[in-house]
Parts: sequence; structure tokens; C-alpha cells
Amino acid sequence: EELRELREQPIDPQAEQEIIDSIEEVYFSSDSFDMVQYELEQLPPDLNLQELEEYRDKLKRQQAAVSKKVADLILEKQPSYVKELERVMSLQTNLQLAAVICTNARRQLSSAKEGFTEASLGLLANQRRRQLLSGLLKSLRTIKTLQRTDVRLSEMLEEEDYPGAIQLCLECQKAASTFKHYSCISELNSKLQDTLEQIEEQLDVALSKTCKHFDVSHYTKVQLAYTLLGKTQTAMDQLHMHFTQAIHNTVFQVVLGYVELCAGNADTKFQKMQYKDLCTHITPDSYIPCLTDLCKALWEVMLSYYRTMQWHEEHDKEEAADPDAGNFLTLPVFMPCEAKAILQGAFDKDGTSNESPGDSTVGRSYVKKKLEHGLSRIWQDVQLKVKAYLLGTDMSNFKYDDFIVVLDVISRLMQVGEEFCGSKSEVLQESIKRQSVNYFKNYHRTRLEELRMFLENETWELCPVKSNFSIAQLHEFKFMGQCRSPSVSPSRQPAFNEPVELSLFEQYIQGGNPFEMQIDNKEEETEDVLASNGYESDELEKSVYQDYDSDSDVAEELKQDFVDEQTGDVPAKSVSRETLRSRKRSDYNLNKANAPILTNTTLNVIRLVGKYMQMMNILKPIAFDVIHCVSQLFDYYLYAVYTFFGRNDMPATCPSTPIPGGQLGGSRQVPPGCGYESSGLGLISSRLRTTLNRIQESLIDMEAGGESVGPHGTPEERKEKVPSPHLSQLVVLTASGTLYGLAERVVATESLVFLAEQFELLQPHLDTMMPPAKKPFLQQFYSQTVSTASELRKPTYWIVAAKAIDYEQMLLLMAGVKWDIKEIMSQHNVYVDVLLKEFEQFNKRLGDVSRQVRIPLPVSNVLWEHCIRLANRTLVEGYANVKKCSNEGRALMQLDFQQFLMKLEKLTDLRPIPDKEFVETYIKAYYLTENDMEQFIKNHREYSMKQLANLVNVCLGSHINKKARQKLLAAIDDIDRPKR
Repeated sequence: EELRELREQPIDPQAEQEIIDSIEEVYFSSDSFDMVQYELEQLPPDLNLQELEEYRDKLKRQQAAVSKKVADLILEKQPSYVKELERVMSLQTNLQLAAVICTNARRQLSSAKEGFTEASLGLLANQRRRQLLSGLLKSLRTIKTLQRTDVRLSEMLEEEDYPGAIQLCLECQKAASTFKHYSCISELNSKLQDTLEQIEEQLDVALSKTCKHFDVSHYTKVQLAYTLLGKTQTAMDQLHMHFTQAIHNTVFQVVLGYVELCAGNADTKFQKMQYKDLCTHITPDSYIPCLTDLCKALWEVMLSYYRTMQWHEEHDKEEAADPDAGNFLTLPVFMPCEAKAILQGAFDKDGTSNESPGDSTVGRSYVKKKLEHGLSRIWQDVQLKVKAYLLGTDMSNFKYDDFIVVLDVISRLMQVGEEFCGSKSEVLQESIKRQSVNYFKNYHRTRLEELRMFLENETWELCPVKSNFSIAQLHEFKFMGQCRSPSVSPSRQPAFNEPVELSLFEQYIQGGNPFEMQIDNKEEETEDVLASNGYESDELEKSVYQDYDSDSDVAEELKQDFVDEQTGDVPAKSVSRETLRSRKRSDYNLNKANAPILTNTTLNVIRLVGKYMQMMNILKPIAFDVIHCVSQLFDYYLYAVYTFFGRNDMPATCPSTPIPGGQLGGSRQVPPGCGYESSGLGLISSRLRTTLNRIQESLIDMEAGGESVGPHGTPEERKEKVPSPHLSQLVVLTASGTLYGLAERVVATESLVFLAEQFELLQPHLDTMMPPAKKPFLQQFYSQTVSTASELRKPTYWIVAAKAIDYEQMLLLMAGVKWDIKEIMSQHNVYVDVLLKEFEQFNKRLGDVSRQVRIPLPVSNVLWEHCIRLANRTLVEGYANVKKCSNEGRALMQLDFQQFLMKLEKLTDLRPIPDKEFVETYIKAYYLTENDMEQFIKNHREYSMKQLANLVNVCLGSHINKKARQKLLAAIDDIDRPKR
């Protein structure tokens, strides 16, 4: 009431506003303000009633002012309120209407739901669910297929379909990544990765198989597989490692097989040995088969490498021609179409190849370089393996044919190396050279000892061969007739006028082995030897002897003519010389006179030369050593012929021969120190003497032969020498009936000449084998040694000539002739007839010998020349023994000599008569004046001091006085003094 009264009291608006303003701010702070609590809290601790009442009144006034103010405001806003209230009422009405409409709509919607939505949208929902389930079914089928791939992968690996297996595995991996949200797929993914690694391992094994036996389809699959993996470069690195391993394993297994076979026990210690040590256990019997198998096996490895390179070259060409040729992706047949589509889609999503075109080009370039660099590496491995095998055995005691087979096989291997990578095979050459030098020194030493044994047992009888005999018929020289030697490198083959020759790799790329062919050829050659040989075949030997025995069917006149051809004798028939010669030539052919004169030893030397040349042909680095040994064979043969038949130092075996002039001895005994050089006949040329001295110093072991000539040298030097040979006791050179071994002498010298002729034929071939720096040695050997062979005829036949004619008897007959006659004689002296009879007898004996062995014209000429020279010198010696002689006596001497010449010319075709001027000049010197005689003495040194002194003494009293005699004898003494 009180508050109402206060509100109703009129109040000044200003005062009212001041009362409102005096209200504390806190009252307006918030709606939740608790004013009672606030005012209670404001009470002071000590309450004063009056103050409280005053404060209460203040609050009442403030409240009344506020209420009044509010009421005023309400009254002020009353119209607006009424208007707004009306709007609210209108809104309420509208809301009620809307509620009715919604209720109706809901009722109608419910009706529509029942009639249409539940049926139609249900169908749509089912369709969507069906689509989702179809997708799920496809995924499940793919998963099922992926689950089955491990079985199929195993099958494909068994079938060696590596590209298919890898492709399938990669596609499955990519498909699995698509379905990785399935828990079962994560396990499959790791399994596929393991499978892929397993495939790579098997692929590596498959790659290693191509190293020994290259198969195009197999290698194509392997390369395709590595291409799918994107590891072509890795594959090439692996391939080279496998080739290196293949070479080692192959050679080890081959050698191990032979070592165990030869050991004959099951000892496994060999398997733990190093290859180099294993090679030292190969026996000599199994050496060549093992070497051949070794080379065959290595050939297979190299052929595989060659075919590998060939495959890559062809593949590169195909890719260059058709870049799409490498797109070989095809899906396995067993896969369902849907799975294929999904897998292919998964594969295509990441691309169809792991390599870009640029990477592919780089890869091909890498492979090409790797293969080219691998050639020399592979060949180096092959060389080192074969070198270890070669040096593992001492071949110095091998048979020659076996060693040649070894050389031939190695030569063929070097040819393979040259064709394989253009290598000169320095490692092989060095190792085979070491073995060859070692073998050859030992072989040559043995052959020289054999040659000495042959020569010491040689009876110097004719070895019957066919008239068309040629060294080319001998097995040892067959290699010279071959169109191409195995050792000749392709670069040395002439490139013109010949068909292009296939390389070994081209010849044997489809099959076969060059080392098998080598052995076959050897066997064929061995079988052909007896059929083509000139003396080993019984049939040929028989026919040769029949030819020699056919002499019995020849008429006596023809026989006589044949003899004449050999000796130069002219039969005493009234037939012209030309007719006689033509008949001689025809008879010469009828009598098989063209057959070469040689001995078994000669044939043996020729065979040795052929063997040595074979070795040179196959192994050129030791050509000089071999040619030096070939020259020693000839040297020793020449020295033996000279020692047996040409040396004038046989006092015990040689009957005496009166040598005119005193130079060669005037008694019946030929003194051992009487050399050819002092005979004045020039029997041994300075070239031949130098050659014989060289042979004696370099080749002949004088100490072993019991001869002490000069220093003997070190044991090592003596090891390279051979003792001097001794003539067989079966050869008799002292029998006058055989003309002091003339048949043996002819066979010896002519076999040497025949040997020299063969050496001349072989010179071009030897020259091509000789290193350029050593060619002067070969030229010197031919000019100083081979060409001197025919010069041995002179000293060899001089001994026969010296003993065949009784020169001493002639001297005795001449001593009985009276030369100081006073009238000219018309009849020659008896000694001339005796001498001519000796010559006729010599001619007959020569004919007898020629029935045994053909005497070639040069030999008969040398014999006649020696005999005539000795006879002429004997005449001069006889004339020099004359104490008194008149002009008529000198005329008689000339008559005797002319008679001798006239008869002699009928016996021999030798022109001019040797030493004819020697006798005529001496006889005519009798007529010279003092001054001319002095000049004659100075100019004619060919006469002995005794002969010149006798000339002066005989002339004393006729046309030379004592003073002139003293002067001329002093001149003779001056000439003789330097000799003394």
C-alpha cells in the first residue's frame, strides 16, 4: 500500500529521474541479481535503527520511481502491444491450419508409401545389391585363380617355360596389388615373391646349361625370361661367370676321369686336388686321349659362346628391323577370360615392359660389349687350362708320332683361338715351345745316336727304289702336299684364286668336332703309307728287284754299251760316235738307269728331315732350332762319308801306290800324313776343308771316338756332340777285285749327292719357315755345306784311281828305256802298251762294277780324270828319273805320249785329256835356252824340285853349261826354300 501511495504521489519528472539515476549500477548487472542478499550483506556490523529506516525509505522511493517509470512506459507502449497481440493471435490461427494440412499430407503419404515406394525402390535396391555381388564374384574368381597359380607355375618350371612362368608371376603380383584389401591376398603376395625368387634361381641354372650345349630355343626362353625381369645386363654378367666355371669344371672332370681310370682304384684323394696338381698324374699312355677329350670339351664351350654371340647378333638385327618383335607378352591358356581381362588390365595399367626404348638400346649395347670383351677372357682361361695340362707332363720321352699328334692338336686349338678372338695364343705358344725345345733336344740327340749306329752298320749297298721315287711319296712329307696345314693361320692363306674357306666354327656349328677329324686324318694317313711308299711294299720291292735282275734279258752288245755309258769307254767297233751315243741313251733307259742311288741310311735321314719339317710346320717358333738340327743330320752324314771313304789316312788298310813326283810318297806305302792338299791335284777345295773342320769342331766328339784333337770342351758341350762313326767291318775297301770298294764308294757319294739334291728341293719350304733374322744361317748352310756334297767325289775316288793302275810297274819299265839314242825312232816303247793295257783292264773292271751298281757319268768322269792325271804325273816322274837324254830321246818321249793319248781317247769320252799340257810342257822344256829355262822354273811351280833339277841336269852339256846349271839349280833352291 505504501508503495502504491508513493507511486500515486505526484512527483517532479526531474526529481524522479534523479532518484532512478541514484540506483546503484549493480542492480542492472544481470537478471539473476539477488538484491535481498546484496542489501543484507551491505548492512553495517553495528545496526542503527534510524539509519536503517532512512535507508529503507530511500530504497522505497527508488522502487516507487522505477515502478512509476515502468508503468508510464507500459502505458506509452499500450497501442503497439495490442497490435502485436493481434498478430500473435492471427499466427496461432495459421499454425492450427498448418497442423491440419500436415496431418492430411501425412495420411496421404502413408497411403503412397504403401502403394508405390516400397515396391519400386525395393527393386532398385535389389539391383544395386546384385551389381555389388557380381563384382565381388569376379574378385573371388580372380582370387581363386591367383590361388591356383602356384600349381601352374610349378608345371611351367618343369616344362622349362621360364618366360611364361615369370610373366604369369608378374601379372599375378600386379593383380594381387589390385586386391590387396582382401586379407587372403597379402599372404599370396609374399608367396608369389618367393616363387619369383625361386624362378630366378632355376633360370640361373638354365642359363649355366647353355655354356656346354647351346640350344637356340632353350636360350631364347632364358633370354626372354630375363628380359621380362628387366635383368638382361645381370644375365650377361652371370653368363660370363658360368662360362668361366664351365671351363674349370669341364677340364677338371675330363682330367679327373682319366687320372682315376689310370689309377684303377676308388681313391677319392684326386677329387680334392687342385687342377694343376691333377695334371701331373696323367700317364703317358692316356696323355693324348685325355688331351683330345680336353680340347673337344673346351671346343664345345667355345662353340656355345660363339653361338651365343651369333644369337644376339641375329636378335639385334630382328629388333632393328621390327621394334615390335620383342613384344612377346601372352597370357597362360588355362586362365578364365574374366581373370585374363583383369590381369591384363592390371598389367597394362603399369605398362607392358620394364624397359623403355632408350634402356633397351643401352642394354643391347652393354650386352654386345660384354660379349666382345668376354671372347679374349674365355680364350685366356682356355689357354691357361691347356698350358697347365701341357706342362704337367714331361714329354721328352714321347714317341715322335705321339708328339706330332700333340703338336697337331695344340696347333688346331691355336687355330680355333685365332678364329675365336683373333688371338695369337702367346700362352699356348710359349708352353708348347718349352715342351718342344725340351722334347726336340732329347729327340735329336737320340736320332743322332741312331744315325751313328746306322752308319756304323751300313754296308753301303744299293737300296732298290722305283725310278720315279720322290720324297713326296714318303709318309713324313705328306703334310707338304696338303692344301692347308692345320698350323697355318687363316691370315696367311692366299686370298686369291681360291674359294672362300669356312672357319672351323662355321664348319662344325651344326655338329661334329675339329679334334675328332684330326685323329681320323691321322689314321687315314697311317693306313696309306705302305700303299704309297717306294720301298716298304713287298710288291714294289719285288718289281724293283725284277727290274734290276732284268739285265739278263738284255743283249750282250747292249750290256757293253751300258757299261760304256757309265765309264765313258768307246767300244772298238766301226760305228760312228753319234750312233753309239744315241744307242747308249736308249740302252740307258732300258736298263732302269734312272733309279736314284741311295741307302737305307739315306732314306732314314730323309725320313728324319721330313719329321723335323713336320714339327717346324706345326710349331714355327722353334723353326730355327729344328733347321739347325736338320743341318746337323746332313753334316754328320757328309762327315761320315768323308771319314769312311775320303780320308787318306789308312796306312794299314791301303796297299801301296807309287805317287809320281814324290809329293804323295814315292814308295808303295801311302804315308798317313800325306794329305790331298800336297798332291797338287786340288782334291779337297778350301770350302770343303772349311766345312769338314767346322763339322768336326761343332758336332764330332773327338774324345769319345778315342781321338785327342784340341780341347775337348765342357761336359755340357760334349753332350751336344756325337762320336765320330767307324766304318762297318763288313765293308771291305782293300780288295782289288771290287776296285777297292768302288761299288760301296759310289753308293756312299751318290747317296750323299742325292741327299743334297733333296735338300735343294726343300730349300724354298725351309726358307718360308725360317725367321727372317735367321735366314743368313740357312743360306750359309746351303752355300757352304749342301753344295759341297759333289766335291767329296774327288777325294773318295782318288784312292781307287791310285790303286787301280800299277803306276810303279810303269816307272820300272820306263827306267829300263834308253833315252840317249842318236836316231829318230818310229816305234813307241813297251811301257805305253803296258799302261794302256792297265787302262783297258780298269775299264773292264769298271764295267763289272757297273753291273752291280749304276755308275753315273760324273763319277766315271772323276775316276777317269784321276787315273789319267796320275798316269800323266807318273810319266813326268818317269821322264824326270832319266839320267841322260838326247834330242832323239825327247822325240821318242813325245812319240810315246802321243801314242798313249791316241789310244786313250778311244777308251774315254773325257775331253780335254786332263794334265795333257803337264806332260807336253815338261818334255818340250828340254829344248829351252838358259834364260827361257830360268823363266820356266819360276813360272811352273806345279813340278817338283826333283823334276826341275833333273831337267837342268839332263840339259847339261847339250845347250846348258855348268855355270848356267849352277844358276838354275840355285833358282830351284830359292823356290823350294819357302816351302821348307
